[in-house]
Amino acid sequence: MRATTLLNTVLGIKFTVVKAVEFTETGLVCDVEPTTSIPRCGGCLCRVRKVHDRRKPRLWRHLDLAGMTLALRYAPRRVRCPRCGVTTELVPWAAPMSWFTHAFELTVAYLAKEASKTVVSTMMRVAWPTVGAIVRRVVDRLLPGDRLDGLTHIGVDELSYRKHHKYVTIVTDHVTGRVVWTREGKNADTLKAFFAELGPERSDRLEAVTIDMSKAYISAVSESAKNATIIFDRFHVQRLVQDALDEVRRAEVRAVADDPQGRRQLKHTRYALLKNPWNLSAIEDAKLTTLPKTNATLYRAYLMKESFTAILDRRQQHVVRKKLEEWTSWAMHSGLKPFAKVARTVRQHLDGIVAYVATGLSNARSEGTNGKVRTITRRSYGLHSASALIALIHLCCSGLTLQPAHTTPPFHQT
Repeated sequence: MRATTLLNTVLGIKFTVVKAVEFTETGLVCDVEPTTSIPRCGGCLCRVRKVHDRRKPRLWRHLDLAGMTLALRYAPRRVRCPRCGVTTELVPWAAPMSWFTHAFELTVAYLAKEASKTVVSTMMRVAWPTVGAIVRRVVDRLLPGDRLDGLTHIGVDELSYRKHHKYVTIVTDHVTGRVVWTREGKNADTLKAFFAELGPERSDRLEAVTIDMSKAYISAVSESAKNATIIFDRFHVQRLVQDALDEVRRAEVRAVADDPQGRRQLKHTRYALLKNPWNLSAIEDAKLTTLPKTNATLYRAYLMKESFTAILDRRQQHVVRKKLEEWTSWAMHSGLKPFAKVARTVRQHLDGIVAYVATGLSNARSEGTNGKVRTITRRSYGLHSASALIALIHLCCSGLTLQPAHTTPPFHQT
């Protein structure tokens, strides 16, 4: 069997024929040509008969063969397209403006979902930044063109990817659990860019938006999605009460700084106060049992935290509204400044908190996505640009399922 015939079978690239083979210092180079006589425009993909000229031969990196680097060599034609003007023809083995074949890029993206960029760059023998560039091209090529169609319930959350307040805003579809939109920043203008891309008609179809208590997000949603119900995430609401409880505990610890007995009684109470009662250990339960006698102020703060949690566990929204109004009145007159501050916040955002009880929606999907993204950033040992992180987010969290090259089908959308 001739070498060219063998490589035609091994490569398995449709509409491509191997014309010659050459061994070089770096590996193996195959001279290839498209089997189609009429070229296609690299911009609009239309068939174009008018050939302007032919460029110098160039190389496309393909998957390694028997431990050797393999490259495809071809002198592409430039065509005179009536729509795009003079452009380079589309080759069947690679995307326009790419120096790598489809199979190579698909394999790199598949590995990037499961391993760090350093591992992928070492295994595939490409530069570290090249992995990110390939991932961005694969995501742009394989993701559906309009991922914002049909949205009714969405969650909005921000994620810090670098120090010094470097954030990205992530929008998640509650129905499918997929990330549908990502942009650098976390202010109102960032979220307004999402609604601008969504359009007024589709924005009016939104039924619910779950967010934290960020003023920027509240103003953006109120202005752009007037028909949507704003739902404040329970985790963030309950965190306000837990932080107030911890602030009271720290104040009480400072108050008994000169009293060894008082310090001993409050020692190791932080996590006992924040835990659910059914998760307490025997020692923690004993600490809380003696707390009414040792520190009545801290015990009162603990009861306020537990009461607030019990209110949010209810399922009747009118009852929850009434109980929250009673709780805020109690907190305002408790003499505990941290809880009085929380009470004012709860009163200001009462409708959004009650909406959680009415719908049962929270930012749990968004927080779960954020946890997955943090795993990506940890295994990458940090990311220097938002664009690299956004590409990985869409690769791993948008429902795009990749399979290694030379399988059937090469990819599918779940």
